[in-house]
Amino acid sequence: MKENPIGIFDSGIGGITIYDEIHKLLPNENMIYLADSKNAPYGGKSKEKIIEYSVKNTEFLLENKCKIIVVACNTASTNAVKYLRSHYKVPIIRVQPAIKPAALKSKTKTVGILATNGTLESELLHETSQKFAQGVRVIKQIGEGLVALIESGKIQSKEMTNLLNTYIDPMLKENIDFLVLGCTHYPFLIPQIKNIVGDKVTIIDSGEAIARQTKVILEKENLINKTDKNITRDFYINKSPDVLQIFLDSYQENMKAIKLDF
Repeated sequence: MKENPIGIFDSGIGGITIYDEIHKLLPNENMIYLADSKNAPYGGKSKEKIIEYSVKNTEFLLENKCKIIVVACNTASTNAVKYLRSHYKVPIIRVQPAIKPAALKSKTKTVGILATNGTLESELLHETSQKFAQGVRVIKQIGEGLVALIESGKIQSKEMTNLLNTYIDPMLKENIDFLVLGCTHYPFLIPQIKNIVGDKVTIIDSGEAIARQTKVILEKENLINKTDKNITRDFYINKSPDVLQIFLDSYQENMKAIKLDF
């Protein structure tokens, strides 16, 4: 079991940002990544559909003998993880917007969160805000269209810049000093976002925290891979692999995106 892979799934290529943090922290782990790009984005789907997709993704990873599942999608985490944990014995890690550290560190007592509608309207986000953001204004903004542009490889496009300005400028006017990225796709946009918010706003995402939590659970379950021999990393996508391959090429490790009929 120790040499079995970590399984990661997302509604597309956004979870590569989570893969990257886990790989940096746990370089000896075998990993399987599944991008359900055919059904992206999950943010506008019903809870029932999100659970349906999440079950299908989880079962694919379990069929490939994954020892732990990382749900690298905020919308799936907030809508489907409770169901997954009640139906599968394998440890399941979820991501969630980093409201807590933003609220605790905010000096203006106003933080922004950019996320999909599915995440912003979720019970988990509401509970997290109620628990950790008392006395702090949380400015919510739906990032409509951002995931679709990222999935199309249009990160540097004028359309992307216009959308980001449209979504972020009103939050800046509300005097936010932290901007929480509530979708695993959004860290790809950090350079553009920094150009908009400048030095007065701290951008925060949950990637490092999820990697640390994955390590904690693997250690607790005695599942850490001790060997550095024959490490494998497989990346599957059920749509054109071209955009995913662009991101994999940036690692310069000869990793290939595998087209999956799924």
